[in-house]
Amino acid sequence: MDKFKSIRAVAAPLPMINVDTDMIIPQNHLRTIERTGLGKFAFSNIRYNDDGSEREDFVLNKPAYRNAQILITGENFGCGSSREHAPWALKDFGIRCIIAPSFADIFYGNCFKNGILPIKLPQEIIDDLMKDAEHGANAVFTVDLENLEITRPDGQVIKFEVDAFRQHCLVNGLDDIGLTMAKGEKISAFEEKQKAQQPWLYK
Repeated sequence: MDKFKSIRAVAAPLPMINVDTDMIIPQNHLRTIERTGLGKFAFSNIRYNDDGSEREDFVLNKPAYRNAQILITGENFGCGSSREHAPWALKDFGIRCIIAPSFADIFYGNCFKNGILPIKLPQEIIDDLMKDAEHGANAVFTVDLENLEITRPDGQVIKFEVDAFRQHCLVNGLDDIGLTMAKGEKISAFEEKQKAQQPWLYK
């Protein structure tokens, strides 16, 4: 999993509440278990016209936001089904951080496991950040996970909170497999001890 320590990037405003996982990645694109290649389908029902052409009014189709790595949005983001394809699609598109008043619990956890930082902030702060993000290519934010700080385009610093364990995992690029592999020496030592004490388990 990619490490997340600090990013400096354009933030795109998506002032919508209850954005569910079917809106993030429609069910007809769930036929793969690959984590790559899904970015082109992210938000496809509101991103494209029926003929496949891009909708000019959708924020991520606008030139200023095509390379946005931060998404500022409304409450209850990621609700609906628990599909892990949703963070896969966002990550493949290029989104590394989502800032919202609240998230659906399963989606929130899946973000950390897939290299995306979800940040919860009060609605009044989200409103201010949304206004910043409306400035297009000038809406450049710095998100520093190590110091738990967001620096707005005008230089103002906002503090945020993240569970210490999840912070550690994301800063070091550790998903569930990575956490297990990090304990490789202890696992090997246990196996050697068990082989000596209970050799029949290894026949």
